[in-house]
Amino acid sequence: MASRADEHAAPEQKRFSPPLPARLALRPPTIPPGPVCGAWWPRSRDLMTELPILTDAFDARRGRLPGFAVRRGTWPEAPCDLPAAGDTVKTAWFASGFDPYTIRLYSYGVGHWDLLVVPPGTDAASAARLMTAAADPALRLTASALVAAEQRRHDQDGARWEREQVEQWEGEGGAPQHPSAGLSFFHNCYGP
Repeated sequence: MASRADEHAAPEQKRFSPPLPARLALRPPTIPPGPVCGAWWPRSRDLMTELPILTDAFDARRGRLPGFAVRRGTWPEAPCDLPAAGDTVKTAWFASGFDPYTIRLYSYGVGHWDLLVVPPGTDAASAARLMTAAADPALRLTASALVAAEQRRHDQDGARWEREQVEQWEGEGGAPQHPSAGLSFFHNCYGP
């Protein structure tokens, strides 16, 4: 049986649980750098929550981030300064001319890193493929091109799955092989 102290401890532990680690894949430094230098898969579209997690992970691997740039409209809120890792990170918002699937991280001593932003609602298999491709130094695709390629793959897989389901259903007797064969009843009752 749980004591009153146990009952009160559980909600506090949930409230103060540490954030999940950033889902970040970086390619090794290459010369010249590719259109993207890796990928980040945030868990939500709340930049105020997601940015500190990203900066902590990036700081540990590549150095401190004084600022970043994104396309306006990609994130619901557009603050100019965001608190992250006990510091303030400056934000540049672009209205056009900036890939909507990219976040540009500015780093001291390293320059900038353009990362593919995998949309938060992406399924795990697609996200894994996107992150792997973005971190591959041999691939030279933009963030939008990577997302479009994955979308085409998804559409082709979906169409193939749908065709297979229809073929299986028809093969098991669920539908006539010839669409007009099912209409013969109506032709007989209501004329040709």
